[in-house]
Amino acid sequence: MAKTATAYKEKMKELSVFSLICSCFYPEARNKLVREFEDMEVKAINKRASGQAFEVILKPLSPVSDVAHTLPSPPKRDISLEDIEKKLEAAEDRRKYQEAQVLRALAEKRDHERDVLLKAMEENSNFSKMAEEKLQMKMEQIKENRDAHLAAIMERLQEKERHAAVVRKNKELREELTA
Repeated sequence: MAKTATAYKEKMKELSVFSLICSCFYPEARNKLVREFEDMEVKAINKRASGQAFEVILKPLSPVSDVAHTLPSPPKRDISLEDIEKKLEAAEDRRKYQEAQVLRALAEKRDHERDVLLKAMEENSNFSKMAEEKLQMKMEQIKENRDAHLAAIMERLQEKERHAAVVRKNKELREELTA
């Protein structure tokens, strides 16, 4: 493993020397292939079929660069009692506003639920009335049909009795004539 690491380091040194020699012969090509930033160096590797490849080399941090990168914090402002009170009042106002919004939303939801419930009760009442009227009409129709059927049966029965009376009368007349 150590041999591999040392071989890799030597290869990197050789590449650096090789790129230095190439930059002497081809200065504009070197400018196109390497870009340097404050803390890294980007080298364009030969173009591949799948796209462009780059090698990014990070430079070690130096103590001088650490100091340069730290940003000074903004100076602390003295907060007065009035500022604190204003912020507390603003927070209280926001809390009251949010609470009012929640209460308003709950009231609207409750009103909507009440409206839906009333509408459902009204529809149920209308349905019950319609069903009752329909049942009443059906019962009346059944009663009328029953009465008509009974009247027809009675009429046939009376017709049979009249016919029977005529037959009896004819029978008695025949018996009297034959007797």
